[in-house]
Amino acid sequence: MIEGARVPVELQKLRNGLVVSCQPVKGGPMDSAQIVVAFALAALAGGAQGLRIESPDYVRAVRAATDRPIIGLVKRDLDDFPIRITPWIEDVDTLAKAGADIIAYDATLRERPVAAADLIRRIHAHGRAAMADCATIEDARAALAGGADIVGSTLSGYTGGPEPTEPDLVLVREMRALTPNVIAEGCIRLPRDARQALAAGAHAVVVGSAITRPEHITSWFRSEMDEQFAAMEASAP
Repeated sequence: MIEGARVPVELQKLRNGLVVSCQPVKGGPMDSAQIVVAFALAALAGGAQGLRIESPDYVRAVRAATDRPIIGLVKRDLDDFPIRITPWIEDVDTLAKAGADIIAYDATLRERPVAAADLIRRIHAHGRAAMADCATIEDARAALAGGADIVGSTLSGYTGGPEPTEPDLVLVREMRALTPNVIAEGCIRLPRDARQALAAGAHAVVVGSAITRPEHITSWFRSEMDEQFAAMEASAP
């Protein structure tokens, strides 16, 4: 573990805190700045201490409405590279200009258009904290060695194979053994998941779809009901 690791000021404000990711389904009925700002303010009113916001336009809109910490990111679908989160230097520049306090980037050890070290240097040049969105403990080790301030379990299970349905608390514990600057994120759908993430050593916890994506929440209910209906039909005489 990194003894005496510096906790960035931006992260200190999120200690034991809930961060709500206000990222609507792209092209969905909630995909507008007005609604993202409304989601953000509602989350803060409910006790969130910070926000995770995608795209400079939405970061700018939310920044105008609150001074609470914002984790900013850009998602891109690239033709030649598998990573999606803040892949370009210009993404860092626009997020910083828009008002993000922490800038998240894909820290997985996959091919990328810009070296992670260059992204981190640019984030620091803007006076922002760099959050490494990781899938494995190897990602976290490399990110910390490269100068990242914060590591997150954001991408665990999302780099191949079936998508996970449970939070990766094992990864959270492993990252906590490396640094106190850990944010748990990914598949945290129930209050008890958030509690367990804190118990596993997370400094803060990000919750997204379970709060701000009604399309996903509705599909979870629909899936459970469909399974039950199928079971009832199969057992009917």
